[in-house]
Parts: sequence; C-alpha cells; structure tokens
Amino acid sequence: MLDVDGPLNPFDAKPHRRPPGYQTHRLKPDNWIYQHPGVPENRIRPLRVWLNPAHGSALMALPFDLVWATTWEHDANEWIGWRIGLPREHDFPVIEFDDQFTIRPDGTYVKTWTVVQYAAGRPFAWVDDQIEDVDRDYVARHHSGPALLHRVDPRKGLQHHDFAALSDWASRIGND
Repeated sequence: MLDVDGPLNPFDAKPHRRPPGYQTHRLKPDNWIYQHPGVPENRIRPLRVWLNPAHGSALMALPFDLVWATTWEHDANEWIGWRIGLPREHDFPVIEFDDQFTIRPDGTYVKTWTVVQYAAGRPFAWVDDQIEDVDRDYVARHHSGPALLHRVDPRKGLQHHDFAALSDWASRIGND
C-alpha cells in the first residue's frame, strides 16, 4: 500500500533543490482542481511534483501487489504511475479515503483505519510519510495478520534502503 506525497514525491525537500534521480512535473489532477471550487481551471496553479522514473521498476520487483494508499486516489493511476515507470496499461487498486480530512479522536493518521479495513487480516506493507507510533499501535490491536508500517522521509522520498527493508520484510513473512 503506497502513498504518493512523501514516498514518491519528496515534497518536503528544499523547494528549489530536486533530489537526485527525480524529474519535475507540473500537474493538475482532478482532485487538485476539485479543491478549488469556483476557480476556472486555467487559473489554478499546477502542483509541482518530483517523481523518480526508476521507482516503477523497483516497485514491480518487490513481491507485493501494489495498491495506492494516497489522497491522490484514482488520480495516482492516471498522473503518477506511468511517470515513475509503472505499466501504463495497468490500473492498480486504489484505497478510497472518503473521510480523508477527518481528525481521528484516537490520534491515528486519517488513513490508518481504512488501510486496516482494506487489508482485512491479510499481510500488508504500508509505505507512507505520516506513520507514527500511534498508527503502529492501532494496527497491532486491530489487524490479525503481519503488517509492516514503513515510514519514508518526505524530504528524500523512497531510497535504496527503503526498497531493501520492504524486500527483507517480505522474505521474512514468506518464510513463516
């Protein structure tokens, strides 16, 4: 389960210092336009998104079924996937976060409950930049299968050590 902003788009890097390997894209996904009601589309400033075209092949090499767990939701297939090297002809499953901006009374991240519900007891790895200990505790209490909650630094995006950690975890649960 993969987030876009943070892991794939290191949005928190220095504003004019794109990390090595990343390319700059100016995008106006549907969800971004939706957040500007009443503003003509030609007046909406595009998002600056940094993406690494090598990430797609690295993700496809992992022994996981990729699922988008991002507020980009279905826009991730249209605007992000092919730009990072994922197959254009394939739409990956999307977790929909209907209540993505609701503050949780228990302090968990807004995605955590929905990610656990989507996993439905199956093993999963979740890659996001906003995972905290409260989310790990929630998953430990409410998810019966193995789970890896892997936090990525939003200043750097996915790095080689992140892919290694995901691969290592997958091989460990595959041997259980």
